[in-house]
This record gives sequence, C-alpha cells and structure tokens, in this order.
Amino acid sequence: MSQFTQLEVSFASDRGLRSGRLYRPDTAHPAPCVVMCSGFGSTMDRLFPWAEAYAEAGLAAMVFDYGGFGRSEGHPRQVVDLNRQRADIRAAVSYARAAVGIAADRIVLWGNSLGGAHAVTTAADDPRIAAVVAQIPFNGFPRRVEGRTTAQTMRLMAAIVWDALRGSAGLAPHYIPLVGPPGEVAITNAAEAEEHIGTLSAGTLWRNQVAPRGILQMMRYRPAEAAARLTVPLLVCAATDDAETPVELSRQLADRAPRGTIRLYPGTHFSFYTDGPTRRTVAADQITFLHEVLTRTVW
Repeated sequence: MSQFTQLEVSFASDRGLRSGRLYRPDTAHPAPCVVMCSGFGSTMDRLFPWAEAYAEAGLAAMVFDYGGFGRSEGHPRQVVDLNRQRADIRAAVSYARAAVGIAADRIVLWGNSLGGAHAVTTAADDPRIAAVVAQIPFNGFPRRVEGRTTAQTMRLMAAIVWDALRGSAGLAPHYIPLVGPPGEVAITNAAEAEEHIGTLSAGTLWRNQVAPRGILQMMRYRPAEAAARLTVPLLVCAATDDAETPVELSRQLADRAPRGTIRLYPGTHFSFYTDGPTRRTVAADQITFLHEVLTRTVW
C-alpha cells in the first residue's frame, strides 16, 4: 500500500476558481493521475474514498467541485450546466498535467453517473487522455423511472420547465431536492432514498438541493456518440439493478467505443455510494484495468 500526500488545490475555469484536492503518491517518479468527475448535483467529498483507493495503489487522483457547487466559486449556486461542467473538467486536466509529481501524458478521466458521460465526452476531444473509466454512467434517461407515476413525472417536468424559464429571465433558481422519497418532487426517488440521504448528509459539502433546469440539457446529451470517437481504452462499470442509469444504456458506451469493455456488479445505482464492499471491489477492478492499460509506461 503506497503512502500519499493530500493537497488542497484551486484552478481557474469559466467564471471563477474551482476548488479541489490532489492525492499524490509519495514516489520518486512522476505518477499517472486519475481526474475524477462527480455526478449530477454532487460534490468532491463523495469521491474521497475512491481517490484514496487510487492513491493507495500508487496512482495520483484529483477531485474537484464544479462551479456553483461545494467549495468552488460560481453563481447561481446548485445549477447543473453541462457545457460549463465539461469546461471545468478540461481546466482540471490542464491543472493536473502541470502539477509537480504528475506524469502529464498519463492522465486518466474517471467519472461517476453524469460525470461518467462527461469523462467519455471530454476524452473523445482530447487525444492526450490515456484511458477512461465510467461507472454507473449516464447515457440517456430510461423510458420509465421505477417508482414514479405519470402524474409525478408531470409535476417534476413542471418544476424543470419553471426553473428553466426563471433562468432565461435572469431570476433566482427554483430549487427542488436532488434525492427524495417516493412521491416527492425530486430528481431521484429511490426506494433506498432515506439511506442514501443519510450517507450524503454525512459530508460537509453536499446539499440536497438543485436547480432542475439541467435535466433539459441532459435530454439532448448523447455521450454514446462521443464514445464512438474514443481512441483510448474505456472501462464501464455498471450495476445490474440500476434504475437510474440502466445497464442497457450504459452498455451502449462500451459497445460504441472501439476499445470499450464493461463490468457488471450486483446492486443498484446507490450501491456504488453506500456499499463499502461494492466500492472496494469496483475500485480494485478499475485499478487492475489501469495497471494493464498503462503497464508499459507506468509500472
């Protein structure tokens, strides 16, 4: 198990500074770096356990908050904007490439949920990225969301449209919960919502509040098209009972990527957040994947 150093970092991006944390292994040679991209409405503290697992394996890892979330600058707060988030990812990659102790030509993009879509899309336009890991990645919405009636879907759509109209008029966002119990107007209504909220609330940065206008952008988001342009290895890690990012949609990313592969794990979308054994198993498989991909130049 490698020793590592944690560094609080900041870097410039669109409309302000972004805050992050760099986990750098204590090695004599430059280390590859895994730049980690959060999901919808998430913050970097949710990724600390994943970054630590990578650092203990001798790989640097960098987590950060998108603009308007967590410790990063940006207003209005809690607004998901896909273009600006991808701009933040590109800025994070540029920072990592220039950081002391990091091998600039061995940057890996890693993403969780919506961040998985961002990792694929960003890497498709950056030929210097060495590999991509996308876990429970977004690749379009399922036709029907489990546990949500047609009436509840209409109420959510009304909130999304109202928030988008407010944004167009320059007004303050109309916030709704990110995670809520069945029946509540929220982005996610999962059966295990109460457990998930408890886990998330244990952090210091995450807030169960988001402007839902970003869902309209996601309805037009097509990361599978970007996957077809990937020239580097892609590992997709999916949950067999995932109702948020179903396996059949996530699988399309691996199928479309010329060098894509998929690994399936028991559990739901939230198992990757709340289940320690699942997280350790998935992280070990991801590290093995990168070991094999980067073996000639890293190990």
